[in-house]
Amino acid sequence: MNLDLVATSVFVALFLLVTWLGFVAARWRKADLNVLHEWGLGGRRFGTMVTWFLLGGDLYTAYTFIAVPALVFGVGAMGFFAVPYTILIYPFLFLVFPRLWVVAHKRGHVTAADYVRDRFGSRLLALAVAMTGLLATMPYIALQLVGMEVVIGALGFPAGGFTGHLPLIIAFIVLAAFTYTSGLRAPALIAVVKDTLIFITVFAAIVVIPAKLGGYGAIFSSIPQEKLLLESPSAGTLGSYSAYFTLALGSALALFLYPHAMTGILSASGANVIRRNAALLPAYSFILGLLALLGYMAIAAGVDKNPAYAAGFTQYGANFAVPALFLDSFSSWFVGVAFAAIAIGALVPAAIMSIACANLFTRNLYKEFWRPDCTDAEEARMAKIVSLVVKIGAVVFILAIPQAYAIQLQLLGGIWIIQLLPPILLGLFTRGFNARALLLGWAIGTATGTYMAATRGFVSSVYPLEILGLTVPGYAALYSLLLNFLVAMALSPVFDRLSRAGTSAVR
Repeated sequence: MNLDLVATSVFVALFLLVTWLGFVAARWRKADLNVLHEWGLGGRRFGTMVTWFLLGGDLYTAYTFIAVPALVFGVGAMGFFAVPYTILIYPFLFLVFPRLWVVAHKRGHVTAADYVRDRFGSRLLALAVAMTGLLATMPYIALQLVGMEVVIGALGFPAGGFTGHLPLIIAFIVLAAFTYTSGLRAPALIAVVKDTLIFITVFAAIVVIPAKLGGYGAIFSSIPQEKLLLESPSAGTLGSYSAYFTLALGSALALFLYPHAMTGILSASGANVIRRNAALLPAYSFILGLLALLGYMAIAAGVDKNPAYAAGFTQYGANFAVPALFLDSFSSWFVGVAFAAIAIGALVPAAIMSIACANLFTRNLYKEFWRPDCTDAEEARMAKIVSLVVKIGAVVFILAIPQAYAIQLQLLGGIWIIQLLPPILLGLFTRGFNARALLLGWAIGTATGTYMAATRGFVSSVYPLEILGLTVPGYAALYSLLLNFLVAMALSPVFDRLSRAGTSAVR
């Protein structure tokens, strides 16, 4: 494809706008950014609307914009599991996370591992939480580059080689610079622009594209039957029904355990801000449903059969479906707006994720194990340095390692991160669980979930569990979480009894 100068000009202009906002953010609600909670949590001062944009920009990423329609384009109705899971999230958010915010604010916690360390008094359990968060988030950052890389390629930039990767490298140098100087304030401010562009793009798409394709009736009538409905259960198996349900439920339980989501929560100015957002954030689920429909529109438009886009599909696979659809449906200037929305949609979560990783490393590894007497300024400086290292690592990861590996590691990340639910959730509502039992449950759940994914060749997280002769395909993360819970419940009284016996013997 040739370089589209009009689309590229609009794209670059919007990118320069958010770059300027990223640096200006350092003076927004000005404070001492040499203190970690100011740099890494925005001083815990974000109100309802800023938190809404921040969490929306954090959770609904560039990869979401590309991958969800691509999944619908490729496999059909199963791709819509992302819609109910983002609805199931919010009752969980309303019930659990205001309580966590209150504890974290009162005790000065910056990360979930801080909370676990304080609540259970276990350095090893806190270390497990921190390392799980770091390992689960790194491939997630890399996958934001996938969305950006696809739209940069769709603009007509050459693929591969240093020249092809140069726009991506420049974008992340800019990201690294304004994140270092402005901390969480930068993605919070940029998220307002990002979400505004996404809303404009999606609402234009659901009006203009169906009009060109003959209406929604014509779109749905052109979709193969097997992609419109889930596969019905057959004898001896629940088929895609159990897979759909467990993917939705497991993903909902896992999402707010990711460090970047936790950072967004802890940056709020109060528990009621989180409750209001639990009521307001489902608006993004509506947008996500509309985004998923773009996969069906791409099928109806036949973009994969258009020779003009053959190179894009060869290079990026189904991930090229949405860029091809926009190139096919809109004039160049609006393509520039849409692609800028996707690229900026990569910057916002990537910034928050790198900050969240920096917070975890600094508080729960560096300060906990190496420099417990470090000053506030040293702590903040280390976090800024780590945020740069994380971004560099993500760029190297995506440029040097096959994209399939990043996707596989992100798949594992979901399985790993859900294992943090017991220590975080149970610690909020009961004191009946032992730290060693929770640590053992985490280890067994992580190992079991990883084994399930390995048996599927790391290409699917749906594991066919055999129960009394019935095959129940389901999300490996949810199955391994249940085992994690059972181990923690069974062993907590045992370890408590052993601790009491040891104390009595000493006396």
